[in-house]
Amino acid sequence: MDDDLPHSPTTSRNYPEEDQTPTSDREIHAFYSYSMAAEVFAVVGVGAFLPVTLEQLARENGVLYSDRTTPCTGTSASASRLLTRAGATRDPDQCLVHILGADVTTASFAMYTFSAAVLCQAVILASFSSFADYGTITDNSPRASSNKALSGNNRKKLLLTFGTIGALTSMSFIFVTPTIYLFGAILVILGITCLGSSFVILNSFLPLLASNHPSVRNTNEAQSHKRDPDNVELKVSNSISSRAVGLGFAAALFVQILSILVLSSSKKIFGDSISSTLPLRLTLLLAGVWWLLFMIPTYLYLRPRPGPPLANAELQSFERNKLFVLLAYISFAWRSLWRTVTIAARLKQMVIFLAAWFILSDAVASVSGTAILFARTELKFGTIEIALLSITAMLSGVAGASLIPHLSNRLQWSSNKTIIVCLVVMEGIPIYGLLGYLPFVQAWGVGGLQQSWEIYPLAIIDGMVMAGLNSYCRAIYGQLVPPGNEAAFFALFAITDKGSSAIGPAMVGRIVDLTGHIRPAFWLLTVLIAIPIPLIWWVDIDKGKDDARKMARILKNEEGYALRLDNMGEEEETEELMRDDESSTH
Repeated sequence: MDDDLPHSPTTSRNYPEEDQTPTSDREIHAFYSYSMAAEVFAVVGVGAFLPVTLEQLARENGVLYSDRTTPCTGTSASASRLLTRAGATRDPDQCLVHILGADVTTASFAMYTFSAAVLCQAVILASFSSFADYGTITDNSPRASSNKALSGNNRKKLLLTFGTIGALTSMSFIFVTPTIYLFGAILVILGITCLGSSFVILNSFLPLLASNHPSVRNTNEAQSHKRDPDNVELKVSNSISSRAVGLGFAAALFVQILSILVLSSSKKIFGDSISSTLPLRLTLLLAGVWWLLFMIPTYLYLRPRPGPPLANAELQSFERNKLFVLLAYISFAWRSLWRTVTIAARLKQMVIFLAAWFILSDAVASVSGTAILFARTELKFGTIEIALLSITAMLSGVAGASLIPHLSNRLQWSSNKTIIVCLVVMEGIPIYGLLGYLPFVQAWGVGGLQQSWEIYPLAIIDGMVMAGLNSYCRAIYGQLVPPGNEAAFFALFAITDKGSSAIGPAMVGRIVDLTGHIRPAFWLLTVLIAIPIPLIWWVDIDKGKDDARKMARILKNEEGYALRLDNMGEEEETEELMRDDESSTH
């Protein structure tokens, strides 16, 4: 592919197998290609049609709240156009479904499924991600060849494996009918798990592409002895990240338009007897096919960028049996995760950022899911209207991916300030929904999301700030990661994200079950968005990057170059090592 490109003669290697090939345009385009592939399922599937598909599949098996016997089939969300005002009593036409011995609303069923999906994703990430950082196994014994199954270009292999399974899962929805709606929930869990896991691996490529970018190589020597708050590497990372998000949203927009054509023409093609979920399942089939096709450039042109070798000491307990090898790797992954957490705990700026990210990511996930289900159940949106709402958010997302970096550079905002501005703007979404509780606003009959058209301006705001938050948060985090440990730390980033993102949707689902309405959840969203603001303000990116590099050099001196703290002393000893390392560089 790009193996003929020269290595930098001036850059010392952190480990013998480190690939320091200058980042080529073709490799960056391969990175963009996967973003365009998977973002379609993230936006069209997870962000738009999966919640609606789950809700409709459950609805066709549900009964009305009023008598618990009348089927919901004849009273779908799209049938009624009456809007439910804030403070109204529970809707007697609300649809319930009986699952695991309990009655839950069809809307909360979707929220609970998404919570289960992100929890499953967190467990999977913890079980595999660390060994994506490692290259070949350094074992000269006869059994070494039998342990090569998960060695070599682990990072790229895992990216393509999760992507392929996720694409096939999305395509499999074409076979899910209302009679097996619980199987649809299982597919949602599998698809979201693969999507998030593949994005973790993709994100771990970002700091590697930035650090090996020719523009960064040309300025590294000049900046090695000074602190530069707007360093070239961070700008390159922000640029690649923002462009990837923008192209991903653009691809999702195109597929969403195709989805509207599918939804609008389905009855003409299949007749009036068509299942209410078939058009939705066709859009998920389309998203899966797109995902699979756009992974091809990633397969061809993205360099594996292997990490340091996995030491023989970690493999002494392995047996030739492949099952034992797999279990040993999973055990190693969990131990590595704990070591990653231990290392992260010693990096103050990373701790502050992860605390903010834990709450911020939960707020973002809760806002998106709540908005779709609010439109579906409270504003009585049909599938085409949901698609139009999603397109509105995506168009603003594409605009935001280029506008926010431009605005940030023009106004000379730091990355921290850019994220804070995005959060402040996003805070307006739930606050606007809460206006519907005010009696004088209710008397107007408009405002506070009493009319269906009011949600579209909020979708514009959501799309723009989401683009800014996604690109700037992962770019900042990439600067705080000790070099050579990208996959493990981005796994921690994702586990922090997904571990918290299960909380908000579950709480929203519980609020819906207790009150019969989604609007009260806006109180929760208001608090979740506000809490991260002061934490983001306190993050010192420059200091965090310096600490990360020092920690990487400390880890390099440990046995096997892995994330090993077994021989490291107490925190005071670590600080002393960092001070000694700092003095040796000046």
